[in-house]
Amino acid sequence: MFSILLVIIYLAFISLGLPDSLIGSGWPAMHTALNVPTSYAGIITMLISANTIISSLLSDRLTRRFGTGKVTAMSVGTTALALFGFSIAPSFIWLCVFAIPYGLGAGAVDAALNNYVALHYKSRQMNWLHCFWGVGAAISPYVMSFALTHQMGWQSGYRIIGIVQVLLTIVLVFSLPLWIRRRSSEAEVTAQLSMRQLFALPGVPQVLTAFLTYCALESTAGIWASSYLVQARGVSVPTAAKFAALFYMGITIGRFLSGFISDRLGDRRMIWLGTVILGLGIVLVLLPLTVSVALCGLLIIGLGCAPIYPTIIHETPTNFGAEKSQAVIGIQMAFAYIGSTFAPPLFGLLAGAINIGLYPFYLLGFMLIMMIAIFGLNRAVHID
Repeated sequence: MFSILLVIIYLAFISLGLPDSLIGSGWPAMHTALNVPTSYAGIITMLISANTIISSLLSDRLTRRFGTGKVTAMSVGTTALALFGFSIAPSFIWLCVFAIPYGLGAGAVDAALNNYVALHYKSRQMNWLHCFWGVGAAISPYVMSFALTHQMGWQSGYRIIGIVQVLLTIVLVFSLPLWIRRRSSEAEVTAQLSMRQLFALPGVPQVLTAFLTYCALESTAGIWASSYLVQARGVSVPTAAKFAALFYMGITIGRFLSGFISDRLGDRRMIWLGTVILGLGIVLVLLPLTVSVALCGLLIIGLGCAPIYPTIIHETPTNFGAEKSQAVIGIQMAFAYIGSTFAPPLFGLLAGAINIGLYPFYLLGFMLIMMIAIFGLNRAVHID
């Protein structure tokens, strides 16, 4: 029974990843059909991110009131409605309108499921959980490509993923009895904390800094990899695109492999292992060596990123207590989205004003800040 619930949780995280890559893969066709500039994609993604941050901050209150199962089902259902809204949107303004439930559906389920797995499962399940997010994010571009190459229109890409989300919502609704067994204990251990109380907890400022900088690094690394390889290293556009995709594949494969060793090494060692591999990858991109070395470095950056995010989440109940973990994970998710939303465009401004060759130095800066924050977190929660 418990293993069935774990499968359902994995399916829910696939559903969380499915919408995340739709805009990027569909926008070249969408902006032409809607007669808006290419840059308007940033407006949509900012609206989605802003509402994701809001729902992440509300996740503690929602989970205490409804339980993880209902929050997950409602969130996936909300995302499904938003996807269908995108598929029938007659203008860019309507995309902006449907971007609101699009974001609101993502944040609450992300925080609720991460906390549930952190409380009830081992580190390997947490790594595999985030591996399944990568599976969802990898599927959507193929769905959108199928819709476009078969002359079905970008709307069909959203509609197909929307149908998948509806089916997952139905599965989640029927699975609600499986969550009931844990519902009473969740209500008993969850503490209601204000923002001031949360920020006053030892280690919270440090873990939020670690989350923000890690997500800033990961999102910048993925979004700007192709441009850096083409403009700074003279790599052909197809080759650069292929290796930028391998960065995300490295994260997905790395999380799958991390699941086999994370319980043996423990959360803290997994974080430092990932950081060392990440640093090696950045150095390989930074050094003026051959293009092949830089391409390998990008893949290694993805492998290094793999265990850091899920492992920091998994150790949250240990660091702050099970009764506070949902509230802490909620604001961790919010800060994660802040980092991933604002760091890539900031690098774009710096690259335009100075040089895109700053790419590895920008990543290195975030990594060093993250390391300092993790050291501070371990000292604050008395982990030597």
